[in-house]
Amino acid sequence: QVQLVESGGGLVRPGGSLRLSCAASGSFFRRNVMGWYRQAPGKEREFLAGMPTGSDAGTNYADSVKGRFMLSRDYAKNTVELQMNSLKPEDTAVYYCYLHDLVTLIQIWGQGTQVTVSL
Repeated sequence: QVQLVESGGGLVRPGGSLRLSCAASGSFFRRNVMGWYRQAPGKEREFLAGMPTGSDAGTNYADSVKGRFMLSRDYAKNTVELQMNSLKPEDTAVYYCYLHDLVTLIQIWGQGTQVTVSL
């Protein structure tokens, strides 16, 4: 059973920064994508960033966070981190880590971590 454990959410002022971390454990194929989504109250879950495994892997970002958020992965530790800079009130949401197994096509979600950007 694959588990994703997130950490790093909290309250931050506009313009501030936060770093979210996610660690994957359990059994899954090495060909996968890890990244983050978020869901604000009353809105659909929104893709933010994803990084596949592989020597030619590239990172995809949503336009809403491009240039402000940066995704990094430690393939040996099965962790992914999201560095969030220049945060805005509209970034307030529950942030979910995900792992998409490219062999089984199963997508696993973390439990979510709250990020609140407010004065």
